[in-house]
Amino acid sequence: MTKSYPSHARPVASRIALLALGCALALVALQFSALRAADTPASAPAADKAPSLPLVPTFAKVTSGEDGPYVLNLKNVSKDVVTASAQVIASVTFHATAKTRNLPEHAIDPGQVWTITELAATDKVIVSAKGFAPLELTVP
Repeated sequence: MTKSYPSHARPVASRIALLALGCALALVALQFSALRAADTPASAPAADKAPSLPLVPTFAKVTSGEDGPYVLNLKNVSKDVVTASAQVIASVTFHATAKTRNLPEHAIDPGQVWTITELAATDKVIVSAKGFAPLELTVP
């Protein structure tokens, strides 16, 4: 009877083959991620962005009356009339009221203030005007 010794070459060769296969897969994955990054469009240049609204927002807490508890004052700091509209997204609503309230366009003369009433804490107000980037505010 002849004694056979198990070969240690087979496990070593399989480990080397697995290591080579893993490296090849890693290189392929790296190339795919580089191709995907090259296909994504670059961010738009700053010149293509719409200018910000020339309105300075200030919130005020109202202590009495039906205008509160908060109001938003938007002051036009430009030299031109700004025609803006607003959307108020209520933070708390009841089933009988809508979650959003759309305010129609309002012309704000230079140096004048547009007051948006009936705001509650954490309501969101989105002010938009043609040619300007929208102004998103949250009531404190």
